[in-house]
Amino acid sequence: MSEVWEALVEGIPFSFINIGILAFALAVIGERFVFILTKYRVNTTEFMAQIRKLVQAGNIDRAIKLCEAAPLPLLQVVKSGLTQVNRGEDAIVAAIDESLSEAIPQLEKRIPWLWTLANLATLVGLLGTIRGLIRAFKAVGTIDDPAQKSAMLSAGIAEAMWNTFLGLLIAVICMAAHLVLHSMAKKQKTELEKAAQRLENLLVLRRQS
Repeated sequence: MSEVWEALVEGIPFSFINIGILAFALAVIGERFVFILTKYRVNTTEFMAQIRKLVQAGNIDRAIKLCEAAPLPLLQVVKSGLTQVNRGEDAIVAAIDESLSEAIPQLEKRIPWLWTLANLATLVGLLGTIRGLIRAFKAVGTIDDPAQKSAMLSAGIAEAMWNTFLGLLIAVICMAAHLVLHSMAKKQKTELEKAAQRLENLLVLRRQS
């Protein structure tokens, strides 16, 4: 830990700026993982099979109550269509589309920030690198004492390298998390859209029969 602290101190102020970016990025990553894993934990295939059975049996009220079991996006999308079942095809489609338009942005919220944070961390690290190199070259050009020149040169290069390392490390973490979260969000978005389409077809066919 002492070595890490010394490295951060050598990279002041840009190293601490990047630590702040890392803390913010980890907060975003943690919040998004928790949100997706808790709000989208429903087995879509099994749930839609239950809804299909209830609708086909004419138990719309029971299907709506099933959707009220938890405040989850999939359940809210399905409920929005079920509550409009007696108002016609257009009302059903409009209600489901409106519910989807509210659920999908919530699902994708803040994930694009990670890409921006990755770029920002890289640029902040680059600023620290340039500052360290400036210090190193300044020592070479202005200091005559060999020992002092060597110490200043080493300090400048260490500052440059640590800032580069930290910036790239944070960028890799953000990009990897963005890749995983984007894939998870895309999968859940597809599941929502498929469930909405199945519900539309089910309710429209029910009215036509």
